[in-house]
Amino acid sequence: MGRPIRFLLDGEVRELTDIDPTLTVLNMLRYDLRRIGTKEGCAEGDCGACTVVLGDLEDGRVRFRAVNACILFTPMLDGRALFTVESLKGDGALHPIQQAMVVSHASQCGFCTPGFVMSLYAHQREGAATDCRTLKDALAGNLCRCTGYGPILAAGLAMGADPDARLVEALAVELAAIRGTGSLEVEHGSRRFLAPRTTAEFAAAVEAHPDATILAGGTDVGLWVTKQHRTLPTVISLGEVAELRRVEDLGEAVRIGAGVRYADAEAVFGDLHPEFGELLRRFGGLQVRNLGTICGNIANGSPIGDMPPALIAAGATLVLRKGAATRTLPLEAYFLAYGEQDRAPGEFVEAVIVPKIPAGRVFRLYKLSKRFDQDISAVCAGLSIGVEAGRVTDARIAFGGMAATPKRAAACEAALAGQPWSEATVRLAADALAQDFQPIDDMRASAAYRLRAAQNLLLKAWYESAGAAPTRVLEAEAVAHA
Repeated sequence: MGRPIRFLLDGEVRELTDIDPTLTVLNMLRYDLRRIGTKEGCAEGDCGACTVVLGDLEDGRVRFRAVNACILFTPMLDGRALFTVESLKGDGALHPIQQAMVVSHASQCGFCTPGFVMSLYAHQREGAATDCRTLKDALAGNLCRCTGYGPILAAGLAMGADPDARLVEALAVELAAIRGTGSLEVEHGSRRFLAPRTTAEFAAAVEAHPDATILAGGTDVGLWVTKQHRTLPTVISLGEVAELRRVEDLGEAVRIGAGVRYADAEAVFGDLHPEFGELLRRFGGLQVRNLGTICGNIANGSPIGDMPPALIAAGATLVLRKGAATRTLPLEAYFLAYGEQDRAPGEFVEAVIVPKIPAGRVFRLYKLSKRFDQDISAVCAGLSIGVEAGRVTDARIAFGGMAATPKRAAACEAALAGQPWSEATVRLAADALAQDFQPIDDMRASAAYRLRAAQNLLLKAWYESAGAAPTRVLEAEAVAHA
């Protein structure tokens, strides 16, 4: 047995020993602590009914993050403060957020209300802006079937500043006091949860347990437990390795460590190119971005992951590590086949290196899905095209949702190279996409739609870069903006 899991709940230190390493925080709250204000809606991080807030000490400052308790494993609470809707009761009076919800008539059946309150609570405690657009982004991970969202947004606009801001310094001291000095090891029968503190320790653990499940944010792995009911014998978490949460500026590129969350990388990607910033707004809800990592998304190798096509178009390189040895490869080479990646037993994704996008390059990222927020792509496109003196010098074009892996469009790129950057050239290159992809029919889109949409997205990039009006209506566009 290792040391107990220690976390703060309403200012009280809680210690847990001998627990199931994949017990979700939602189930721990509801069944062990009887905090039933936190609801289970979807059990997959989509609806936000289970939203809780984590307080984490980062670089001497307490950060407050709204997260989905339904896919958060309890050992991930170690060294953190946990806030649930019951934490807001204070001296018995309504918290200002709760009062704003009442005044705005922002609750109807009430099932989703605690989740909305906690998302607003995290937003307030972070001191974030409360304009309508910012609030919509903050609440995109919370679904309500009753109110139409207008009254909830009104409550957010009326909630005011954080009434507990003066207590943050005290919370920082308490978090520093409960943080363990060594790696966390949880054992429950034959099952284990390891959370090393250094990259070397993490690499050694992964090499020693090549069949272990590597856990980053858990936004995918959590579903293996809640939806697929898998038993995970050994879980190795990288969430406590500070070195893996670094972003380094390399001059012509940035190096993004395996532990960097989407929420923490938004500014970094926005600086690389505004297209990245807009794409990231549509990745899940804020609760998912507060846990999910860029490298975790890559490592899982999903054919419909939204970030790989964008990174492939940008020319990203992957850094893999086994023990003390590292190797690099172009990101597109990592994806071998459906469910198969170029990663040896005991090896893990340590970082991704993303080149900065040169000025003047045609760089476009597109996502087609049935909803703007929180939806899986039918087609996701990354297009990076160099143009000099009216001719295409080079092209990197990648799609997700079009094949068994994220994939470059080699025939399309060849049809563009060296040719005039013109509508005629682009239409020929769009036709060449039929050589690159044979999409499938599924619940998100038909094969015919996917191919036509991909062709039209290439044409859309040309129209936007040329400032030209389309010569005919693009069929996919009507669907994309419906």
